[in-house]
Amino acid sequence: MLSSKLEGLLVRVVVVNDYNYQWPSMFKVEADKICEVFGEELIAVHHIGSTSVPGIKAKPIIDIMPLVRDIEVVDKFNDRMIALGYEPMGEFGIPKRRFFYKGGEDRTHHIHIFEYGSIGAERHLAFRDFLRKHENDAKEYSLLKELLAKRFPNDIEGYIDGKNDFVKSLEQKAIKWYRD
Repeated sequence: MLSSKLEGLLVRVVVVNDYNYQWPSMFKVEADKICEVFGEELIAVHHIGSTSVPGIKAKPIIDIMPLVRDIEVVDKFNDRMIALGYEPMGEFGIPKRRFFYKGGEDRTHHIHIFEYGSIGAERHLAFRDFLRKHENDAKEYSLLKELLAKRFPNDIEGYIDGKNDFVKSLEQKAIKWYRD
């Protein structure tokens, strides 16, 4: 996503790109830095979101999900995350999560930290793994994102709202599949 000026306002432009085979290595570089920051508090680090699903279109923002022992301890690491270029946002609308982003309005990375074993972590892993294993669902999601990006190029909220029902339905299907 890039920023542009629209009638004097800063607007996040919605861009959906073809899958980039560099995304996994971009994840790895950042994951290594996160491991250094959180040390023993960290249990695992996962590449999530559309950039983690080979072959589908995605906004070129790497989504990373560190899993920690205690979510309440994460705020103590904010200064170290800021030093890496991340903006701490607290829960940012999702209870028991800590959210960080990098790149300002031209975001490059999102960090979604959850406590190991949490419902939030399971939801993201289920969605990612389901798309990796179900090519038709992944293609349908990819096509929807492409169409919405064309329809809402200067309206990130419209883009997100347009995906909402599809994502919720697919997420329920993915969680059931993941638990079976």
